[in-house]
Amino acid sequence: MDTLRNYHELVRNLLLKYGQYKPSNGEIEPEVILDLERDRYELMHVGWDNQRRVHGSVIHIDIIEGKIWIQHDGTNISVKDSRDTDT
Repeated sequence: MDTLRNYHELVRNLLLKYGQYKPSNGEIEPEVILDLERDRYELMHVGWDNQRRVHGSVIHIDIIEGKIWIQHDGTNISVKDSRDTDT
């Protein structure tokens, strides 16, 4: 149970850390989505870049059967290699 709780905190802190960074172009906001009941976690970018609508997943992580699954990593630095030491 403690391992699962640690995973929840690790994933939450990771997404909140990445969610602090707003894209430099357009009017795009980062949105951190935490579904604690279903163990689904996602960082989205939502907004406008000039006339183009932006709505997409940056990071999507699930916890399935006690394991962390990185479903999507759209970062330029691998989420898998990230360390949660500065949060």
